[in-house]
Amino acid sequence: MGHPAPLVAPQPSLAAALKKLVGTDLLSHDFAADEDSITVDRDAIAGVMIALRDNLEYQQMMEIAGVDYPERPERFEVVYHLLSVTKNHRLRVRVTTDEATPVPTIVPVWPNAGWLEREVFDMYGVLFAGNPDLRRILTDYGFQGHPQRKDFPLTGYTELRYSEEDKRVVYEPVKLAQDFRNFDFLSPWEGADYVLPGDEKAGGTGEAPGKGAPTPMTAKEVKASDDKAKAPPPPTPKTTDKPEQTGAGAKANIKAAKTSRDGASAKGSTKPAKTPATTKAEKAPAKPRAPRKPKGGDA
Repeated sequence: MGHPAPLVAPQPSLAAALKKLVGTDLLSHDFAADEDSITVDRDAIAGVMIALRDNLEYQQMMEIAGVDYPERPERFEVVYHLLSVTKNHRLRVRVTTDEATPVPTIVPVWPNAGWLEREVFDMYGVLFAGNPDLRRILTDYGFQGHPQRKDFPLTGYTELRYSEEDKRVVYEPVKLAQDFRNFDFLSPWEGADYVLPGDEKAGGTGEAPGKGAPTPMTAKEVKASDDKAKAPPPPTPKTTDKPEQTGAGAKANIKAAKTSRDGASAKGSTKPAKTPATTKAEKAPAKPRAPRKPKGGDA
């Protein structure tokens, strides 16, 4: 399996060159995932860096990182990442130390190491002998402890904030906004051991309270329900086609079929039946109506 990092030029003769150049100060050489890592003696770190820069063409010091192994007698590792621009190759150089033993600075070799050594000191508490400005760089001036140590507590100490009332930074005991919550990671769809809000009425569905939703319909039942919904409704007879279809029952149908008192017959015809009063009114001539006289005499 290839390494996911950008391809670097292999250096098959690097092991022999390091052993010849560093000598007894070389404690170990590891090659894994296409990368070379060496561990050297702590007190010889400055001389090793000069040799790697001048003889093996590692021109740039890219990073200094710290690692904490609390179970080791020398719990800290300081890891230097070097880059050779001419050879297209990277090399890691490691030294070990503890809380009280300082590591010689490499600021005279690479001046940019001053800020990086300060970061390792701030995060891990590693001391660097000879650093011209060894003080905290990321945390506050009055910060106690080193945050990247494995045994650094997460809560229970002090925190700082800017007080608008006092117009300064104040320190206060750490206060959690809420208690730590416990999660059971049970899915309500698969069935929880407790009654969920709203499931108190689940007894009507045949399901026990707190056991999630009822079992869904099968594919056959879903298809039958869809076919029933898509079927056209049955034809509804019109109540005005025949006198007998009033829609009010058998008694109303019999009464509708009888002749009314004014002579109208309930028989189906194209023209509406006329009553005797209507026929008499149509035959009588229309009489003109006399104009009304205004009240109060002549105008």
